[in-house]
Amino acid sequence: MKRTIHIIVALAFLFGLFNGCAIGPDYKRPKVKAPEQHRGLDKPSDNASLADLPWWDIFKDESLTTLVTEALKNNKDLLVAAARVEQMRALVGVAKSDFYPQINYQAQGVRGQNALQYGIMSNSQSNAFIGDLNLTWELDVWGKIRRSTESARAQLMSSEEFRRTVIMSLVANVAQAYFELRELDLELEIAKKMTQAFKDAYDLFDRRYQKGTASKLETTRAAASLAQAAATIPQTENLIFAKENQINLLLGRNPQPIPRGVILTAQWMPPSTPAGLPSTLLERRPDVRKAEEDLRAANAQIGVTKANFFPSIGLTGMFGGASADLQTFAMSWAAGGGFTGPAFQGGKVYYNYEAAKAQYEQSKQQYEQAVLTAFQDVSNALKNQEKLVGVSAELKKNVEFLRESVKLSTMRYVGGLASYYEVLEALQQLLPGENSFAEAQRDQLLAVIQLYKSLGGGWAVPKIEGQKEQGTGGVLSVPLPPSETDTGSKNPAKTDSTPLNK
Repeated sequence: MKRTIHIIVALAFLFGLFNGCAIGPDYKRPKVKAPEQHRGLDKPSDNASLADLPWWDIFKDESLTTLVTEALKNNKDLLVAAARVEQMRALVGVAKSDFYPQINYQAQGVRGQNALQYGIMSNSQSNAFIGDLNLTWELDVWGKIRRSTESARAQLMSSEEFRRTVIMSLVANVAQAYFELRELDLELEIAKKMTQAFKDAYDLFDRRYQKGTASKLETTRAAASLAQAAATIPQTENLIFAKENQINLLLGRNPQPIPRGVILTAQWMPPSTPAGLPSTLLERRPDVRKAEEDLRAANAQIGVTKANFFPSIGLTGMFGGASADLQTFAMSWAAGGGFTGPAFQGGKVYYNYEAAKAQYEQSKQQYEQAVLTAFQDVSNALKNQEKLVGVSAELKKNVEFLRESVKLSTMRYVGGLASYYEVLEALQQLLPGENSFAEAQRDQLLAVIQLYKSLGGGWAVPKIEGQKEQGTGGVLSVPLPPSETDTGSKNPAKTDSTPLNK
């Protein structure tokens, strides 16, 4: 008995001695060379970034704010990602459970008859009742359980970063679809105005034809142009209907009309869009952070597979009793320790270790690729935003000249100085010119969204204590406007708005 106790104490001391050590490499972030400033900027970057603002300060349209808020509460992809986080949180608990002793119980009752007892035929019957507790405890001498738990924690954080990536993409997708919808609304308005303009031209030609001062060719060409312009109205209405259904899908609801807010040409544009330092992308962008957590998990798995080369050391114990009548139990107990380890498995342990190292190298390359992609996204977004300003300005001039051309050609035709062809040609050029300018105005807004997304904005807001995300049981941060939280604060009105057409 004393010898057994001494063995147990010695094993426990050995466990405590090695508890601070874990086999395998400790995680270190790979060194990446971040540029001093984003390519596409004319002046050095500073710490300020557009992504520091919550999304409701980027999109100052109450209808859009309402749509994004609803999407963050009900979008199915986001709810799936949130449930994934809860699953990984539970798996961390599964991995941690191996730290503790595993105690199991069993109870059994048996009644039987022995046909032969003491060499004599017998019909006697007997009862047997057994109950005991079994204890096993693997001592984490080599750190296998700790590395396994470290890997599980990293996978939990990876799932959380993926959820944040979904949030960031969802905010951007809803805003993009909304601005595309408002651009289609503008195209529909243009189509109706141009249809009326072609009708006015047709009426002009028809009156002159009735008076005998114009040919039938003029009226038929004008009628054809009128029909072509009128056909764009149902085509655009169909596109609007489909875009509304796309937004409803993002909001996690059945198809229905989408409420409108500020018209496209009056949407607010940030007066400046600071990008911040390139190095901050490593901490800000959730896709980069997810890639790093995957790398951390792969690094921990190297320690798990390396520990498999060494024996597993554990303690065992048993306490129970047996009885024939449930009144008097014969008690028994046992305690001990031992170890088990691989002797020959055909190289299985070795190849698992090599596979873990290869997985780490793969995750490392994926992390470095994610960093490079982040730098590229920001650079492209900055240059795209800069060039679209010039494109929009030139297209605005184009529309103004085309409108003047329609006016002058009509006056010349009425005065007998120009043919009908000049009027129709001017009108036919104005319609695509108006649409191109509307698309350029939309693209300017989409460029802000793309820059905001590439900088990692959209989710990095303070966590609201006690706020629960729908569909999960855990406390998760959801970037909602102040009016949608329990704080009771209101979103202050902004007075520095700059309309898009300024």
